[in-house]
Amino acid sequence: MRVNVLHHAACFDGVSSCALFTAFFERCVSADARLSYFAKQHRRGDPYADGDFDADQAAVLDFRYTMRDGLTWFFDHHQSAFQLPGEREHFDADRSGKKFYDPTAPSCTGYIAKIASEQFGFDVSPHTELLHWAQMVDSADFPDPQMPVELAVPPLRLMTFAEQALRDPDTIAQFVRDLITRPLKDIAEAQYVVDALAPALARHAEDIQLIKSRLSLDAGVLQYMLLDQPPRAYNKFIPYYHHPKARYLVGVSIGPEGKIKLSAGYNPWLPPAEREHDLSALCERFGGGGHPYVGGITFDADREQQAIAAHAWIVDVLRGHRAPS
Repeated sequence: MRVNVLHHAACFDGVSSCALFTAFFERCVSADARLSYFAKQHRRGDPYADGDFDADQAAVLDFRYTMRDGLTWFFDHHQSAFQLPGEREHFDADRSGKKFYDPTAPSCTGYIAKIASEQFGFDVSPHTELLHWAQMVDSADFPDPQMPVELAVPPLRLMTFAEQALRDPDTIAQFVRDLITRPLKDIAEAQYVVDALAPALARHAEDIQLIKSRLSLDAGVLQYMLLDQPPRAYNKFIPYYHHPKARYLVGVSIGPEGKIKLSAGYNPWLPPAEREHDLSALCERFGGGGHPYVGGITFDADREQQAIAAHAWIVDVLRGHRAPS
């Protein structure tokens, strides 16, 4: 059986979801299935390609729903899972027992584990460490901004590996298999991880200072613009490392694949009840999505002015200078 697994790209929870789903599928559905992994990015319209569903079964994990034929399994926890007309109704009408959604789940990895355990009898106990760190990373449940920026513990170096260095499909497959079978500390010491992480960690040290120099803070809202920098991923906690009391963050950069990335977030170290805006809804206006407390948008490389306009609009809304509607 050939199974295509479509997952949120450059995301530790996305690749961890692949690992949990793979372990579940091989244990409870088909032991000899051949799973292939396809990283997907949020963008306006339909983010999928026809070949994504060219398999016996296809799963979407930690990413947007689709009405395309061939979708067999679906697990997601993003507020923006249903963006195109008819998608939510299509999901609600499904009776396959293989499509699941809960926007309150702290991580998609944990959500897959919950459903697989409760409804399919899957034993999640061998994956306790992965579940713990996937939830901590995706819900930003760190004690302070220093922890996810200084990267002193091995799981957070793996977070950086997933976000900044994990692009090749074969490496994704190897990483997924390791997340199922090896302790995270051992994976962080694997040669393929160490080799890919070395330049990423060097850039990370430089980015801490670069972003500090580009940040501006007004009315509790941090913003930065990095469109003059080479394509790469950035640690999203660096701005809070420099300004731990800022309320919101909006930044624009060029992602590793050359597309323009807009990121918006609410400070995870402030009380959740003080968040006034649903950031996923603000990002959906421009074809992006995410969660109420963190969202993102991907623009094609030739849409720089649209990205700048979206950045300015979201900043104005968060600063109270413009109504969100």
